[in-house]
Amino acid sequence: MPPPYIAAIDQGTTSTRFIVFDRKGNIVSSAQQEHRQIYPQPGWVEHDPEEIWRNTQAVIGEALQRGGLTAADLAAVGITNQRETAVVWNPKTGQPYYPAIVWQDTRVGDLVRELEKEGGQDRFRVKTGLPLATYFSGLKVKWILDHVPGVRQAAENGEAWFGNLDAYLIWHLTGGVDGGRHLTDVTNASRTQLMNLQTLNWDREILNTFGIPRPMLPTIRSSSEVYGVATGALAGVAVAGDLGDQQAALVGQTCFRPGEAKNTYGTGCFMLMNTGLHPVPSTYGLLTTVAYQFGKDAAHYALEGSVAIAGALVQWLRDNLGMIEKSSDVETVARTVEDNGGAYFVPAFSGLYAPYWKADARGVVAGLTRYVNRGHLARAVLEATAYQTREVLDAMEKDSNISISSLRVDGGMVVNELLMQFQSDILDVPVVRPKMIETSALGAAYAAGLAVGYWNDLEDLTQNWGIDKTWEPNLKEERRAKLYAGWKKAVERSFDWAE
Repeated sequence: MPPPYIAAIDQGTTSTRFIVFDRKGNIVSSAQQEHRQIYPQPGWVEHDPEEIWRNTQAVIGEALQRGGLTAADLAAVGITNQRETAVVWNPKTGQPYYPAIVWQDTRVGDLVRELEKEGGQDRFRVKTGLPLATYFSGLKVKWILDHVPGVRQAAENGEAWFGNLDAYLIWHLTGGVDGGRHLTDVTNASRTQLMNLQTLNWDREILNTFGIPRPMLPTIRSSSEVYGVATGALAGVAVAGDLGDQQAALVGQTCFRPGEAKNTYGTGCFMLMNTGLHPVPSTYGLLTTVAYQFGKDAAHYALEGSVAIAGALVQWLRDNLGMIEKSSDVETVARTVEDNGGAYFVPAFSGLYAPYWKADARGVVAGLTRYVNRGHLARAVLEATAYQTREVLDAMEKDSNISISSLRVDGGMVVNELLMQFQSDILDVPVVRPKMIETSALGAAYAAGLAVGYWNDLEDLTQNWGIDKTWEPNLKEERRAKLYAGWKKAVERSFDWAE
């Protein structure tokens, strides 16, 4: 008998999860552990890679124990991960040379400005689909090479390896210092700003411009193939799927046809639209990225709108201001008022991503009067995510010449009914929540399962997708336009703040 289940490691910005799925895409068992968010100085965000690996091992063991399972019950394991977070480690010792520099980190702002002097913000966009920005992991690697003593020489000697978190985990899972594989997939590689979208290989010119030695980079593979066999708690299980978290959610939402789109509401907010077999260049501030590549099939591409701060704003309200005890309380507080009271919260904590790409923007609260209370601020916090999504959707429709008839949503914030209704209202389209909202982990499991024949084809996956709830728009156009105009005015107030 073949193993009955498939598993995924979901290594996110704030936590790591291990989830076991059955053939219908239902969760059989899971476990989760948060890791520390480290802020050494304003604009810097770091994680401890060793803590993340310890947590990964712990949640694997915990989920297997909870489900009464062993590694022999798993057909394969897939990985999905926070993208653009850079790790550099010694493959001989396994020791990181420096903490992981997180995607939200803005320390490379001066490097961005220096590179923009020749060719502007879109200097590498034709090759990579990405503007110059603090977001992507390539410049974070350059910062480590330039600022951490001994790392550049180690990299030249093959003793310093770089990867996003997926590569770091694959290396550990497949043996670590005892022959671990140094691999990444096309979706993660496309978020480094070092990969050419046409060739799906590292671009020599960009590596030379950034000063990044080629020997430290992982081999680029498809998103669905057997990369190696796991050791440790998953001994003998094929490691067979790898997708950046947002591409994994696109796969988990079974958006396999051009024009199908999903939006994930997590720490940040990320909308992806499948554009088919050819990369579509953006003229409205979106990213062109690889959506997925299954085995030897051609790669599919996507347009993406990336919003830096979504759920993280609710966490900030909880942890920094102490306005709520737990994240779910924000909806209760927001429901004490009927609207935002004229207040808008623009969460440009690490600049603005799509469609503005302004690294010098900073967070502002606008429209305050004596009338505004705690409830209005809580509502403004939730509405900020919906407004940012509207801006991304508007840009996506212009770039693709496709009008989206509904939006598939997933991620932790979609349990917030007030937010989902307002999202539908401000977009003026239905918002659809699937039965399974853990779509990033499910997408990684799908990729791994396709690689080992656990599922036969994409039709098997599409059969699993089902609707849990749909929100219909219920806002007059005049009111929608007025609210959105207020948001646009508030966004302008956040520009050009940081020196």
